[in-house]
Amino acid sequence: MENRPITEIKTRFKENQLTAHEIALLRNDPRKGVQQIIKAYEKKKLKEKELEILQEKMFTYERNSYANGKTYVAGVDEAGRGPLAGPVVAAAVILPTDFKLLGLNDSKQLSEPKREEFFEYIIEHAISYGISIVQNDVIDNINIYEATKLAMREAIAQLNPQADHVLIDAVPLEGLTCSSESIVKGDAKSVSIAAASILAKVTRDRLMREIHVEYPMYDFASNMGYGTKLHIDRLREYGISPYHRTSFAPIKDNLK
Repeated sequence: MENRPITEIKTRFKENQLTAHEIALLRNDPRKGVQQIIKAYEKKKLKEKELEILQEKMFTYERNSYANGKTYVAGVDEAGRGPLAGPVVAAAVILPTDFKLLGLNDSKQLSEPKREEFFEYIIEHAISYGISIVQNDVIDNINIYEATKLAMREAIAQLNPQADHVLIDAVPLEGLTCSSESIVKGDAKSVSIAAASILAKVTRDRLMREIHVEYPMYDFASNMGYGTKLHIDRLREYGISPYHRTSFAPIKDNLK
């Protein structure tokens, strides 16, 4: 290995083509470039180990449910309770017991490209998932809290097979046909809720980018309907769009 070009060694590391024996030999390679590669490799492996430990910890609620005789455990979360415009979106997802996606966490902690990548992986590997979209007019009619619960119930109802236990981020849901738990900050504690948060967030962001094309003056593609300074300024300049929540301040106050 000591005669191999550094560029080749770097490529083989990147593509995981080196054996443990070859890596051991490279640790004694005197070239500075090789030692930098080794250092980066060890840092990456340490990070992966940390993520594996975190994901194992985030399976605690699911494994407890399996131990209590539950087979299909769903995670439920929403996106879009706080914005001034657009729908609230909820997702429910049942993951296989051997599901593995290192780095999966609360969707707000991940970059947009990573959320998009994880979204595709989750829907491909999930046992079942459901996504519900409740529009702004319904939010105005029944309030955002009830709209959030409506979206969650609709997402759960889409599951096939149906869940026999549901883990919900923060919101207690009454009247379900299965048992449930409401977990504060559940998207950082349960792998299933974290997966649901990805599905809900990515779905809503895609919708807001579509709305942006229709109403670009509000900059929905960047603010996703939240009340940024630019958004508020544009509301004062252009008034509201059909997608704004008229029951929300400052929109409600401006309509008086």
